[in-house]
Amino acid sequence: MNWDLTPLFSSISEAEEFLKQAEFKAIEFEKKYKNRLYTLTPEEFLNVLKEFEEIWENIGRALTYIYLVFATDSTKGNFLGKFQELATKAEEHLVWFELEFIYLPIDKQQRFIDNAGVYKYYLIHLQEEAPYRLSEKEEKILMKKDLTSSSAFSRLFDETLSRLRFFFEGKKYSEEEILSKLYSPDRNVRKKAQVSLTLGLKPHQELLAYIYNQVKKDWKIDHIEIRGYDSPEDPRHLSNRVSKKSVDALANSVNENTTIVADYYEIKKRLLGYDKLFDYDRYAPIKLTDKTPEISFEEAKELVLNAFKNFSNTFYEIAKKAFDEKWIDVYPKEGKRGGAFSHSATPKAHPYVLLNYTNQRRDVFTLAHELGHAIHQYLAREVGYLNQDTPLTTAETASIFAEMLLFEEIKSSLDKKELIETYAAKLEDVFATVFRQIVFTNFERKVHKFDELKPEDYNKIWMEENQKMFKDSVILTENYKIWWSYIPHFIHSPFYCYSYAYAQLLVFTLYKLYKEGFENFEEKYIEFLKQGGSIPPKKQLKELFGLDIENENFWEKGIAVIREMLSEFKGLCDDI
Repeated sequence: MNWDLTPLFSSISEAEEFLKQAEFKAIEFEKKYKNRLYTLTPEEFLNVLKEFEEIWENIGRALTYIYLVFATDSTKGNFLGKFQELATKAEEHLVWFELEFIYLPIDKQQRFIDNAGVYKYYLIHLQEEAPYRLSEKEEKILMKKDLTSSSAFSRLFDETLSRLRFFFEGKKYSEEEILSKLYSPDRNVRKKAQVSLTLGLKPHQELLAYIYNQVKKDWKIDHIEIRGYDSPEDPRHLSNRVSKKSVDALANSVNENTTIVADYYEIKKRLLGYDKLFDYDRYAPIKLTDKTPEISFEEAKELVLNAFKNFSNTFYEIAKKAFDEKWIDVYPKEGKRGGAFSHSATPKAHPYVLLNYTNQRRDVFTLAHELGHAIHQYLAREVGYLNQDTPLTTAETASIFAEMLLFEEIKSSLDKKELIETYAAKLEDVFATVFRQIVFTNFERKVHKFDELKPEDYNKIWMEENQKMFKDSVILTENYKIWWSYIPHFIHSPFYCYSYAYAQLLVFTLYKLYKEGFENFEEKYIEFLKQGGSIPPKKQLKELFGLDIENENFWEKGIAVIREMLSEFKGLCDDI
């Protein structure tokens, strides 16, 4: 199944013309309102703000379209570059607006904020970013520079990885396809896949290290040397609406509880009947039954829809629209980027979901995960383009919640042996979302201390941080040491990864409220999703659920849920 992009545009040429029109509207907007904001009444300012939002939405619509085209066909990189240049030209005529607002007298800003309605927090956040904003001329220079710096290296990374082919038993495979073989029940297949992935990546280590070095260097120049942030991760925390203190508390809590991971893998080693567990055994399915682990996409669709319907008709109806109206591009193919995502697009269209479905059980959870994102994004359309994107710390909330719904749906129909298999898979997903993402964060915190690192330097830090998680339960081989080099978040979104752990532990707390019968949970949860990024997470969670995410014990509640799951798994395995 391929997605239908016609709700955005019917062709690249149509999208290009639309983007040129957006540039024209941006020029007219600048001529009409620049240096005049201080003369406006609060009502007039609100109308100007809505016009500003509409132009940005038009730019976003065109960029969404070409990005989705490129995501499924990396040969279209030239069009992506052209659209980015056109968008930058349009954006140059909009830069002044936010800068002019933050330089208005505080009392004038406050009058505009008091009358801003759903845009209130958007304007407050501009005030929070004010110390790190530059002059209009400087902001325009940085926008132009980005075309040949971070975004250019991100594109090079994507194109390089999408072109790579990995040899396995006489055939060529994409990155996503070879990674899926690490989940094979056959140990020889996993070991060969591990070798294949390493051999495919190895010739490109110098290039991939160079790309990462340039991304880190550009991030440091932009955010620390030019904008004045104290550390390279501070801009991410600000955009996530969280404090570094809370992220440190999260990381410390996870790092101090890695025995959970080691304990699990000791049990897994016993269940698999191995004397030693190697890195290529991490995702080996616990196979206690003769039932096939493969699940077709149609079967996955029914499982996910049923899980959503049992929770909320709202979830079900939106997910059904996603299938019926072709929001989803399902299978791997030549030139398609790896991984999975849900793109929010614009409120005038709908989200789009990219998968690389290979009939594995984990792919079913990926489907639920990305549809959770899509549901969140679809509901948040009501607060408009400027507000629809949530901070990363809550952006993963609906996706992980959707996975929990699927987990409950699958559990109810399984016998004991199947339940052990499913618990094992779910625990490993949790480890990937919580502990592995904090390993990534630990890795980033270390490598961003250096502008330039050689591949062997990255390898060393990567191995050290991963071994801390596994302790003696898993032996990391020489082949594993270069696997930092295919992680896209390091390139596209520095310091993004802790957001997964943040959201996972938050979801466990919310899901526990749901299972305990928290009053009007569905209604409040849907409201939470509808609010998108229009209200700070701290305020959302306090007002709707009575949760205090600044409380130092908050993360331990989520960790306790993981311990409970491990305890349940141990109980199931005692007589196996």
